[in-house]
Amino acid sequence: MKTRIRELRKQRHISQAELAKAVRVTRLTITSIENEKYTASLALAYKISKYFGLTIEEVFDFSEIEEE
Repeated sequence: MKTRIRELRKQRHISQAELAKAVRVTRLTITSIENEKYTASLALAYKISKYFGLTIEEVFDFSEIEEE
C-alpha cells in the first residue's frame, strides 16, 4: 500500500527512528511500510496519521484496494 509517510517525515525533518519511537514500533517497521513491503494495521495507521495531525486517508492510499 502506498503511503505519504516518507514525504511527511522529510517535510517535518523527522527520522524513521523518531517516528517509530513516537508510535511505539521499530524503525524497521517504518522502513517496511515506506517501501510497501508491509501494510500497517488499522491501529498503527491511526497512530501514524494522528502523529502527523492528518486523517488516515491523507497518509495512506487506499485506491488499489478492491471494493466487493
